[in-house]
Amino acid sequence: MAATSFHPDTLGTLCGLFQARVAATPDRVAYRQFDEARDTWLSFSWADVAAEVARWQAALVKEELAPGDRVAVMLKNSVEWVIFDQAALGLGLVTVPLYLDDRPESAAYILNHCGARLLLVEGRFQHRKLAEIAGSATTLQRIVSLTAAENGPANARAHVVAAADWLAAAVGTPVPEHPPSADLLASVVYTSGTTGRPKGAMLTHDNLLWNAFYSSQCADFEPHEVFLSFLPMSHTLERTGGYYLPMLMGAEVVYARSIAQLGQDLQDIRPTVLISVPRIYERVYGRIQDSLKKKNRLARPIFKLAVRVGWRRFEHAQGRARWTPSLWLWPMLDRKVARNVTDKLGGRLKLAISGGAALSPEIARMFIGLGVPIIQGYGLTEASPVVCVNRPESNIPSSIGPPLPGIEVKIGDNDELLTRSRCVMRGYWQDEAATRAMIDSEGWLHSGDQVTMDAWGHYHITGRIKDIIVLNNGEKVPPTDMESAILLDPLFEQVMVVGEGRPYLAALTVLNEEHWQEFAAHLNVDPRHPDALRDSRVMKALTHRVAHHLRHFPGYAQIRRLHPELSPWTLEDGLLTPTLKIKRNQVLDRYRAAVEAMYADFTR
Repeated sequence: MAATSFHPDTLGTLCGLFQARVAATPDRVAYRQFDEARDTWLSFSWADVAAEVARWQAALVKEELAPGDRVAVMLKNSVEWVIFDQAALGLGLVTVPLYLDDRPESAAYILNHCGARLLLVEGRFQHRKLAEIAGSATTLQRIVSLTAAENGPANARAHVVAAADWLAAAVGTPVPEHPPSADLLASVVYTSGTTGRPKGAMLTHDNLLWNAFYSSQCADFEPHEVFLSFLPMSHTLERTGGYYLPMLMGAEVVYARSIAQLGQDLQDIRPTVLISVPRIYERVYGRIQDSLKKKNRLARPIFKLAVRVGWRRFEHAQGRARWTPSLWLWPMLDRKVARNVTDKLGGRLKLAISGGAALSPEIARMFIGLGVPIIQGYGLTEASPVVCVNRPESNIPSSIGPPLPGIEVKIGDNDELLTRSRCVMRGYWQDEAATRAMIDSEGWLHSGDQVTMDAWGHYHITGRIKDIIVLNNGEKVPPTDMESAILLDPLFEQVMVVGEGRPYLAALTVLNEEHWQEFAAHLNVDPRHPDALRDSRVMKALTHRVAHHLRHFPGYAQIRRLHPELSPWTLEDGLLTPTLKIKRNQVLDRYRAAVEAMYADFTR
């Protein structure tokens, strides 16, 4: 199905892929990004990017870096990210991506752990962070800043150089030709684990290249595709799916200006492919629900009718439902309802890929019913990362789909998903014990996720082995599905279900500030009062509201106590990972008193 004639066996490496793409389509637009100084979008051809890669390689050579040395990148998505990565890979260096919003102590730990010798940063708004990183990262010999370095932090200034000066000083430096081999390490990617220190997954050229190639076989991609990139490139899903895969296709990648401007970028760029995590779709879903409340009384039933008919149309096209006369309504419902949503996403989306976490079936049903072609998949950083994905012609949104071609998957003990392929990492950097725990003697990677397989060969995630809550009566509850159901309510911004070893389930919650104001006013409670969140009317109404969202769950999977807050859990306070997953142990430690209070008055 793929439009590419490139094959990993002939490309060999990720830099071989880049060189082949430049040779095949030198004048085609490769990337676009917004230039704030000029207030315009700039385009870069493949030949333009290749010329810049050569300049950056000269500067890296001048640093006397040797093949195998680690170099880190802490940039927002940009053409400079690609240039740096390709320059490093072509010299046999190992790229270590860092999240732009990661905490300084976490970034410094990663830099020290992998022994990074050079770090590329954006510069602006990072001065305080750079000071802390430079003071702690003992292996760094150079920090290169895309913006001028003269105003950098005092204790980091000795390490920092402006990229323009760094590149200019390397003009004329000869670049040796020692192309890396496919089994050479390409990247050490630190997993943003929810417990303990992050571990560095060692990914080879072979791992990443084959994963991009296998992924390209799963949809009818064409060279004229336009990818809108906003999921951080430090996230392996974006790196493989939004960087290496478009390079295979010869497709164009446009870098979104920011999440805040994403709505406008979608309409301006009109992408054909979008890669995202569920949170983006959840936010759009919430806005749609809010807007429906403000429209006339007919708007909601018409909207629901459009979703219902659109979903039936989708199921019929998939071969899972018979044709019904209601489908005759679709052209009108599409014109009056669905296009209001699809036009806001640019109007020509061919594929909207969701990964990184489970997408609520209700949200998937709404978008797909309205004509937004969401495809859900599954992967792990340690597998480069895609393992399973739905196909446009065989899309069961509640599933993660079948495996990619070339990927082996089986169900192991405790219903655990195991995978084996050329995409599985070499191991964890300097952590043989963790490697042995993750990859068994037969080469099977143990995911830690529990699955079932349906009659169509699609896998369904049922829970995570370590996240299962076991109540004191022995009942086992996977909290993720419950949390997803509660988060469909725009009043709740964040939720964590608790109850391990307890007699019932409770929940720590963060409320949306705007919706809290309306909710409190409806209850005749002053939202600004310091005790408003503990008001008995508020607690009763919140508990009732949560119970409504969990009405389809078993009786033991119900929330009997809540602790609401207004201050969100953030990356900066150590309660979220850089991929915005909740660090359950840290949240429990922070709110230990609140948890104890929710069980203090329990009587049998």
